[in-house]
Amino acid sequence: MAERGSRRAAGQAQRRRQSSVTKREPGGWRLWLRRGVIWGGGATILAVIFLAIAVLFAARSLPTYSTLKATQPGQTIVVRARDGTELVELGPSYGKWLDSSQIPEVMKDAMISVEDRRFFSHPGIDPIGLTRAVYVWLTGDRRLGATSTITQQLARNLFLNSNRSVDRKLREIVLAMALETKFSKQQILELYLNKVYFGGGAYGVDSASRKFFSHDATELSVAEAAIIAGLVKAPSRYSPTADVDAAVGRANVVLRLMREQGRISASQAQVDPSAVRLKKDTSQNSVRYFTDWALPQLEILLPETFEPIEVWTTLDVGMQQAAATAIKANVPGGAQGALVSMDRDGAILAMVGGTDYVTSNYNRATEAVRQPGSAWKLFVYLAALEAGYQPEDRVKDVPVTIDGWSPRNSGGGFAGEIDVRTAFAYSKNTVAAQLGNEVGFGTVASMARRFGITTPISTYPSMVLGSSETRVIDMTRAFASVSAGGISLEPFGIVKVTTTDGELLYQHEDTRTTRLVPDYVAAGMTDLLQTAVSTGTGRAAQIGRPVAGKTGTTTSNKDGWFLGFSSGITTGVWMGRDDAKAVAGLQGGTAPARAFAAYMRYAVKDRPVEEFETDLELPEWQLEPDEEYMFGGDPDDYYYIDEAGNLIEPQRPGPADGGDPFPVEGEQPQAIPGRRPPPVDEATQAASDDFLDRAIGDRPPPPAPQPQRQRAPVQPAQPVPQ
Repeated sequence: MAERGSRRAAGQAQRRRQSSVTKREPGGWRLWLRRGVIWGGGATILAVIFLAIAVLFAARSLPTYSTLKATQPGQTIVVRARDGTELVELGPSYGKWLDSSQIPEVMKDAMISVEDRRFFSHPGIDPIGLTRAVYVWLTGDRRLGATSTITQQLARNLFLNSNRSVDRKLREIVLAMALETKFSKQQILELYLNKVYFGGGAYGVDSASRKFFSHDATELSVAEAAIIAGLVKAPSRYSPTADVDAAVGRANVVLRLMREQGRISASQAQVDPSAVRLKKDTSQNSVRYFTDWALPQLEILLPETFEPIEVWTTLDVGMQQAAATAIKANVPGGAQGALVSMDRDGAILAMVGGTDYVTSNYNRATEAVRQPGSAWKLFVYLAALEAGYQPEDRVKDVPVTIDGWSPRNSGGGFAGEIDVRTAFAYSKNTVAAQLGNEVGFGTVASMARRFGITTPISTYPSMVLGSSETRVIDMTRAFASVSAGGISLEPFGIVKVTTTDGELLYQHEDTRTTRLVPDYVAAGMTDLLQTAVSTGTGRAAQIGRPVAGKTGTTTSNKDGWFLGFSSGITTGVWMGRDDAKAVAGLQGGTAPARAFAAYMRYAVKDRPVEEFETDLELPEWQLEPDEEYMFGGDPDDYYYIDEAGNLIEPQRPGPADGGDPFPVEGEQPQAIPGRRPPPVDEATQAASDDFLDRAIGDRPPPPAPQPQRQRAPVQPAQPVPQ
């Protein structure tokens, strides 16, 4: 009995122990949490082991310290003019190598304060910064980011590229830790300060000090060290030769950080960086506007190469100097000016992006978008000429209202019945508005796209007066295409690229061209442009030989333009303020036209005088009597835009039939760069339904005044349904 009781008690005790164990056994989320901790810890240990192995292997393969000192980053680029003259040499410049003991402590402190405050305590990577970088990568929020340590920056500069990828970042981390394993902190800082890029081609603190302050780095003051240290984040943005205010502002940030970290005293932090005397950089002349535009194209034109190269360009040294002088001599006080000059093949002969590159390196010739004013009428009249108008046709300069908009002429008066040539020469806004309304504002926009305008284009009625902003280089290209007889042109600035040994790396080839408008339309447009200079608003642009061009002035004299051509050279000039405020007395026919004339007199002096081709050899459909044309014409006789946006010639198979629209002899047409024509449907057709109905006689014209012609009715831009 006692024995059974004993066994029973033992069994109960065992069950209680099992129950207790069961209760203590975690379940549900606790179990998964524990497993996650265990697995995560194991993975972390493995990752640390692999990282340690990678770092050790990388450290063993690193070059010696003397080898790293001898390597020189960067690529030297010699830029030459069209005649071989050296324009500028860009690329690395190196000062003396300074040992750690020769580099002023204030320079070291400034760099550590702004770039890596925990430099002396981390193993090559900053855990806090790395955590932020991982967070940015996981969330995709580019507004957050981790600053690389000095060692990471050195690893990237020595061994890697600047691609922002996870793979590159991991390799950077491994190499940074390997550098810390192999070299001391002072050696790493010495390498960094002698090799980091400070802008303007300057590598290392000694080169930067000589470039910006005219003395070597051993003499750097607190303020000068702060300016140099501030450059690393963005060398071009904070360069004191490009933007003094930005450089001073950044230097003040460096001084504040140095004071907060106890590296300088309060009195040292009060120094004024703006009082630093900067070295004048004489190499930063107007040529740099051109090189800033042309050289980035090398990334597309060349395979990746780091060897020194020579870039032969289209720039003419004499024309560039004449262009810069013409802009400076004529631009109104407080305003800026820009100029682009293009040869008959698209080669850029001169480019000026502002009055002073040192003061402002912003290229207004290629980057700024401004309203072109009446210079935009080029596209209005091209569309009208293509639709059937001729320079002698009669139009009416009278008050007109279109969709609630009532344009006014510059002088406020109206001339009554005049011809198209006179209306264009005196830039009559009312006539341009009527023509745009008649051919269709969408048709005008399509014409601008056809001639290379890449900026957004409005189709409101006021667009005919140049309310849509555009670039100087694009407008110059459009006028150059008219000068070329309606043939497309592609601006280019690089002729060839060679190594210093003469090996050819790139050679420019003429781009395939296409005809943008029939030759008689280009001839008619040249007729109008020539009249605008000889007797109209552009008289100040006369240079003693045939010139064709157009003025442009925007509301309240905010912008002034003149664009024109003579003897195969097309030049566009813009003037105005960067803040788009009014400029007293600025009109296209004044300062811009005078600058155009001053430059062009030099540009064409060695070229023969060329008379313009303005004889209109009209197609047969324009010579038929009005009644026969209106009611008996064959739809196949029309010029029109097909669904792909191609200009189709009468009685010639289009692209769908294996033919080419207006092919240039000996060349094959190509798609117009930057142009993406919309499908032709009811919403985007080139001509309105009202216009088409009136063209075929289905309804009478509206009572609003419309231009009247003596010959040839308006030609629609697509086949008229019969």
